[in-house]
Amino acid sequence: MCEANAYMVKEGIEELFLESVNVLEPKDGGKIYLENVLGEQKLVSGRIKEIRLVEHKIILEKSK
Repeated sequence: MCEANAYMVKEGIEELFLESVNVLEPKDGGKIYLENVLGEQKLVSGRIKEIRLVEHKIILEKSK
């Protein structure tokens, strides 16, 4: 399995944003496109804070 769960940092706490992400693509204008194995898609304004490959974890922060 190569997918990871994406989490959004809110007030210092990581909250699950999207499970089983298999596509993560930076877009113009500071947006990030995510898609999971079930075809669910999300587009968020923010940045990638950290990716933990061994833990299959993507940490995102919303733009201020």
